[in-house]
Amino acid sequence: MKLPYEFHIAIRYLKAKRRRKTISLNTFISMGGVTVGVAALIATLAVMTGFKEDMRDKILGTNSHIVITDRTQEDLPDYRHVLATVKGVRHVVAATPFIYRQVLLASEGNVHGVVLRGIDPATEGTVTEIRKNMVEGNLDDLSKSANTRPEDGSASPPGIIIGRELMARMGAFLGDKINVISPVGNTMGPMGVVPKIRRFVVVGIFDSGMYEYDSSLAYVSIHDAQEFFNMGDAVSGVEVKVDDIFIANRISKEIDRHLDSQYWARDWMRLNRNLFSALQLEKIMMFVILVLIILVASFNIVSTLTMTVVEKSREIAILKAMGATRQGVMRIFIIEGLIIGLVGVLLGLPLGYAVCAFLQRFYTLPPDVYYISHLPVRMRSLDITLVSFSAVAISFLATLYPSWQAARLDPAEALRYE
Repeated sequence: MKLPYEFHIAIRYLKAKRRRKTISLNTFISMGGVTVGVAALIATLAVMTGFKEDMRDKILGTNSHIVITDRTQEDLPDYRHVLATVKGVRHVVAATPFIYRQVLLASEGNVHGVVLRGIDPATEGTVTEIRKNMVEGNLDDLSKSANTRPEDGSASPPGIIIGRELMARMGAFLGDKINVISPVGNTMGPMGVVPKIRRFVVVGIFDSGMYEYDSSLAYVSIHDAQEFFNMGDAVSGVEVKVDDIFIANRISKEIDRHLDSQYWARDWMRLNRNLFSALQLEKIMMFVILVLIILVASFNIVSTLTMTVVEKSREIAILKAMGATRQGVMRIFIIEGLIIGLVGVLLGLPLGYAVCAFLQRFYTLPPDVYYISHLPVRMRSLDITLVSFSAVAISFLATLYPSWQAARLDPAEALRYE
C-alpha cells in the first residue's frame, strides 16, 4: 500500500540539513518532553492506584463487604431470621453475626480505648480475612475459652485477640491477662453505678497491615461479648460476603428488598465513601497536574513546527504552485506533529514501566510512618490508554496553529525574492 505524499514529506521535514541542526534538536527535545510526561503520568497513576487498591484490600480483609443493622435500635435481636434470609440472596457467599462496642483495655500501667468486636469464630473466617491475618495463636481459641470455662470460675478467663500494634502499646503478649472495661455503667456498687470490668487472656495476635486496625481493634467470642454487655441473644448486626465486591452496592439493595424496612444493608463503598472519594479525587488532580508536563512538551512541538514552516516556506510555496491544496499542506505538519507525539508515547510507555518496576522493587518506606514498607504499584490498562490518548491528543492540538500558518502561505509572496 502506497503512503500519501504528505507522510513522506513530513518524515523528510523531521530531518534537518547539515547546516541547520536546530530543527532536529528541537524535534528530539519535543519527543523527550512527551516521553518524560508519559512516563511520569504512568508511574504516578500506578502508585496511586496501588495505594487505593492496597488500602481497599486491607479494609476488606478486616471488614465485610456488606453490613446489615437495625434502623430503629442499636441491637439486632432477630438476627437468625436475617441470616437465613440473606443466605438465600444471589451472589451472597457467607454471612455471620457480630457485636461492635467501644471499651477500654487496661494492662499493668497502660489503658487504651479500642473497638471490641464480638465474633463467631466458626463463621467469621468465611466473611473476613481474620484467619489469614493471625500471626500468633489461633482464632478457634476464642470458642475454646468460651466453651471450656466451668461454673466455679476456677478456669482461665475468656480469650481475646488483639492487634500487633496494640500489643506493643500495652505490653501485653500471648498468654497475658488484660482487663476490659465497659464505659457504660451497668454494675451497682456501694457508690452507685460503676463501669463493668472483666478480665480476659490474650489468646491471639493479628496483623492486618493497617495501623488503625492493629492499634485499636480487639476480638472476643460473640457469646462472651453478649454476656459482658448484657445483650441477651441480640447482636449489633450481620456481616455479609459477596462473590464480587464491585457489585456489592447492587446486592445490598437486593438484600433490602428481601428484608423488612427496619433493616439497613450498606456496602463497603458506602461505609468508606469519604476515604475512597478522597483517594479518587487525589488521583484525578495528580493526573491533571502531571498533564502539564505534556503541555510543556506541546509548546516545543509548536515551536519546532513553526520553525519548520519558516525554513521550508519556499518548498511549501513550490508545493502549492504544483497543485497542493491547503488541506494537503496542513496534513503534512499535522502528521509531523503526530509522529513526534506517537514516538514520545512509544518511548514513554516502557520508561514508565521501568520506573514502576524500580519503585516497587527498590524504594522502601519507613514502617513507623507508613502502614506499608514498599510502594504498591498497580498498572491498569485503562490508565495507560488514558495517558496515551491524552498525549497524542495534546500533540495533535499543538499542530493546528503551525499547520494553519503553513496552509495560508502565499506562494507568490514566498517566491518573490528567490
